[in-house]
Amino acid sequence: MKTFLEYVARDIVSKHGTNLADKVIVFPNKRASLFLNEYLVRAAGKPVWSPVYTTISDLFREHSDLIVGDNIKLVCDLHKSFVACTGIDEPLDHFYGWGQLLLSDFDDIDKNMADAGKVFANLKDIHELDGVAYLSPEQIEAIKTFFSNFTEDHDSELKRRFLRLWSKFGDIYSYYNERLTAQGMAYEGALYRRVVTDTAVEFSHSRYIFVGFNLLQKVERQLFKHLKSEGKARFYWDLDKYYMAADGHVQHEAGHYISSYLSDFPNELDSHATDIYDNFAANKQITYISAPTENIQARYVSKWLHDNGRMAAGRSMAVVLCNESLLNAVIHSLPDDIGSVNITTGYPLSQSPLSSLLYALIALQTSGYDANHDRYRLHYVNAVLNHPYACYISAGSKELHKAINTDAKVYYPDRATLCIDDGLSLLFEDTANCAADATRAGQITSWVIKLLKRIADNSADEKDPLFKESLFKMYTLVNRLDGLIVSGDLTIDVITLQRLLNQIIQSTSIPFHGEPAVGVQVMGVLETRNLDFDHLLILSCNEGNMPKGVNDTSFIPYSIRKAHELTTVDNKVAVYSYYFHRLLQRATDITILYNNAVSNGNAGEMSRFMLQIMVESNHAIAKKALQSGQTPAVCNPREVKKSGHIMDNLLARFDLSRNPQALLTPSAINRYMRCQLQFYYNYVCNIKELQDDDEGIDNRVFGNIFHLAAQYIYEQLSSRQDVITPSALKSLLSQPAAIERAVDSAFNSELFKIKSGRVRATEYNGLQLINRAVIIMYLRRLIEIDLKQAPFSIVGLEEDVRRDFVIQAGGSTISTTIGGRVDRIDRISDGAGERLRVVDYKTGGKKIKPLPDIEAVFDPSRLKDHSDYYLQAMLYSLIAGESAQLNPAKLPVSPALLFIQHTAGDDYDPTLCFGKAPITDVMEHRDRFSEQIKEKVNDMFNPDIPFVPTADDNICKTCPYAAICGL
Repeated sequence: MKTFLEYVARDIVSKHGTNLADKVIVFPNKRASLFLNEYLVRAAGKPVWSPVYTTISDLFREHSDLIVGDNIKLVCDLHKSFVACTGIDEPLDHFYGWGQLLLSDFDDIDKNMADAGKVFANLKDIHELDGVAYLSPEQIEAIKTFFSNFTEDHDSELKRRFLRLWSKFGDIYSYYNERLTAQGMAYEGALYRRVVTDTAVEFSHSRYIFVGFNLLQKVERQLFKHLKSEGKARFYWDLDKYYMAADGHVQHEAGHYISSYLSDFPNELDSHATDIYDNFAANKQITYISAPTENIQARYVSKWLHDNGRMAAGRSMAVVLCNESLLNAVIHSLPDDIGSVNITTGYPLSQSPLSSLLYALIALQTSGYDANHDRYRLHYVNAVLNHPYACYISAGSKELHKAINTDAKVYYPDRATLCIDDGLSLLFEDTANCAADATRAGQITSWVIKLLKRIADNSADEKDPLFKESLFKMYTLVNRLDGLIVSGDLTIDVITLQRLLNQIIQSTSIPFHGEPAVGVQVMGVLETRNLDFDHLLILSCNEGNMPKGVNDTSFIPYSIRKAHELTTVDNKVAVYSYYFHRLLQRATDITILYNNAVSNGNAGEMSRFMLQIMVESNHAIAKKALQSGQTPAVCNPREVKKSGHIMDNLLARFDLSRNPQALLTPSAINRYMRCQLQFYYNYVCNIKELQDDDEGIDNRVFGNIFHLAAQYIYEQLSSRQDVITPSALKSLLSQPAAIERAVDSAFNSELFKIKSGRVRATEYNGLQLINRAVIIMYLRRLIEIDLKQAPFSIVGLEEDVRRDFVIQAGGSTISTTIGGRVDRIDRISDGAGERLRVVDYKTGGKKIKPLPDIEAVFDPSRLKDHSDYYLQAMLYSLIAGESAQLNPAKLPVSPALLFIQHTAGDDYDPTLCFGKAPITDVMEHRDRFSEQIKEKVNDMFNPDIPFVPTADDNICKTCPYAAICGL
């Protein structure tokens, strides 16, 4: 296949020779110039004085003394013009999105050389249209049809607001252009218009050769006419007989524009040459493939490249993305052996890790900073320190993270705690020092710029080009915003800065740099202009992607656009139709994929252009469907056999011969009874439940703080006297400060991880204060309960109760330690006589039902009745009762669960019951309890009994391992 650019190169050399230094070749975009340059050398067969290559945009810009402002600057000035003309103080972040829309409308007006004043005419004055010579009767009728919605008969607040805004657009347009001109700036359309209307503009080269254009705006047509009248313009049109005019009538939308231009701007090539312009009808292998998802299309790229030897085709092969958000997936799906790849579409900056770092930095200085106390919130500090790029800010980021999370839980660290080196001193710098005289937004942008520079300096050896490009692009954006803030062009608060940055980042791409003339080409639709490929893979060719942007969002209604010959939906459809058909016309191997899935109620439809080819062309089209070769990952809990490896892990955790610290706790046994797979994930696989670094207090931490505070209180009481008397408890209740000190000490130790004593935490947040008050209330209730039981003596607080335990499993004997920690062991005397109580505090709100017997304690179906509480309390009581240290007098021992929230009534007794009978001596149940627990534990360690999932769906719903179970 000979490409269009090869024909152009051959014709240029034949007509202009090899000295092309005074020629300018103009393309719609830059990409084609490298290919044409190579073809010129081939056509000449000897060295060539290269012509000047430029784009139509650059050609206009080179002939103006104005510069095109960047988008941020343009929208900021438009916002100021809007406020000045309307008096509406619209926040910039609210204005930014539709400011871009209004700027696009202004740009379209100028590129089509329309009269802005007439476009934005007062809709009420319908009669002003009478006798308007520049409009045809059809155009006037179209406008009147639109205006009919704005007569007095259709009065509404929405209409009045629209009319008030519409009536100001003409003023905004004029004021805005004057404002930009005074600064030596313009938006693109205004610059184009100035160039073609300024008779003093000179085009100094001898020849301007325009290659591969399609839709021409009026300013472009004006330029073409001007250069043609001077004898300087030549035109090369890329087209095909399939969609061009037949017998003077345009039968296909793809050829609509070129057909209308050929008479004014004649083609340098022979438009009837079949080898150049009759390729669409040639034999082609066309395949349509439906796919259920977007990502599966990206994954198909590798297979397509390997099939039919396409990999060797190099640059004559292209992967075209109708949906450019697929780029990331396509890049990761390219095969390892692909060799050279050239990517021309941009990578979204919002998908780079640097954007998440920027968001975390801004959040740190806003939501994460308490200006009143000059402190930061831990959650936001961790978001920055845990970021993978934090190491480029400071090598001490991990050390700091450990210091404020593990060594001590510092929920509100100050700068003295955080600034342990230069990098962290910059990260947690007082941003007012960055730009003392600037607004808060300016201080933050200056600070971010300093951090980005530091990241750049510390990552100089980094080889990842995407990282470097994203860093440069992010620095450029923030630096530009900072410059606008410093100059006064941009006056915003911090909230607006956040929103504005988010909008800008979402619309910014990172360019890829490479050698376009080498390797497989990966590109968007617009980059394909002027280029031809033998092998084409077109992805996501759905209606909505091809053609793209047919919603025609604008402040200017369709009827008015049509009347003033501005760009409409019809124009866009025709333009994309040309792109699509031109791309296919010289290709011989074409594969087109589309998404056929139903999403948000909309069925996935192939592009209308694909349907057109099916109906109108004579090509045989193969239709296939793409299906995933993998089944979805469905959680399907299934038993896990105790292989040798699993048994090794199990024994390494619980066998004393392998682990001197082995301890089999009631929690482990209860977890095994709740769900054996849950036990397997936790104790065998050692997968721990996620711990949050938020400032809230979960149930576990709440209970730990209560237990620790109760321990502090009763340690103080028992240190003063052997027996806790009613008077001592009453005295404690009358001293709220003593209870508060105990709670504060528990908070410091358990929540804030302060190890230096019982000093009150520097600061509580709102939720912590509420939890503190509740814990104080619970402690007072605990003391009131004990007051009814007094006098009693404390035998142990937070006491470890353990004993050796022998397991017989699979013919082997395993020794371990069984037990745990008891909240309190006390010695009381009541109507049943003197006995020990093994007391476990419970701060939860759910009452438990008394179990009928020992068998119910080991029945997994009774877990909903908290049989696990019974197992723990009875096990601890049996161990304590047999301990010579804790129970030298061999007193009866009672298991007790003291539910703080359910202690109403003078007769409240926390002693556990079987049925209605309190367990006054747990030794009465020792033999049956021991048999049951041995049976459960022996099964747990029996290599012949697998870990099986629970049959209770309610347990699965709250299981922390539900997402991975059965994978």
